[in-house]
Amino acid sequence: MCTDALVIVGAEEEVPEVVTKAYGGDGAALPAATPDTADPETLPHDHTQAILETTKRVAGLLKASGKRFALAGSVAAFAHGLPASFQHDTDFCVRREDAEAVIEALENGGISMRRAPEDWLVKGHSDGEEIDLIFELARRPVNTELLDRAQIRAVDSVWMPVLAPTDLMDSRLAALCEHYCDFGDLLPMARMLREQIDWDRMYLDHRDSPLSDAFLYLLERLRVVEPREREDKP
Repeated sequence: MCTDALVIVGAEEEVPEVVTKAYGGDGAALPAATPDTADPETLPHDHTQAILETTKRVAGLLKASGKRFALAGSVAAFAHGLPASFQHDTDFCVRREDAEAVIEALENGGISMRRAPEDWLVKGHSDGEEIDLIFELARRPVNTELLDRAQIRAVDSVWMPVLAPTDLMDSRLAALCEHYCDFGDLLPMARMLREQIDWDRMYLDHRDSPLSDAFLYLLERLRVVEPREREDKP
């Protein structure tokens, strides 16, 4: 699974009070926003901007539905301050129990939805861009606790919940496999977000994964994270 967000929110930038109050630990949804209707003649030709426009449109529909969600993937990394380097889609985490209501909300908003062969996501299509609604992240179900940890960030001036840096890195490490092992994608994220990531959790959760463990060792050698004592294996 490939995943993707911008607008850097600096430490000194104050999140609007209406946003802070609207998406707190009590699980209340962000205020409903009416997404712009897509006019083919005004759609951006730039792929990066097209992904952002699709992300904003989907987020508006999800907020209007009242269901919990969080932006994931490369657009989420963008929302946390990384340069825009989007894949072919925009990803949103939703709870499986909310799937039918979310699908209906997006379809009513003019987005074409279809079931995927995988049982952990549903795919959508809007203005030439792909959308993934994800029910499992890092091989674990999307749940309320994960969504509670999401942070409110601005994506091209639209506020929305975004996966926390630790959960974002966790999902990217879990996606590493022999067919997809691009450390060049992960390294900038690790460098920029290293103070916000729970590295103890990363070591614990991925200690049995050779590729994830290799990346964590690379971070040690590059002095991105503190070296860890490693047990000698027979």
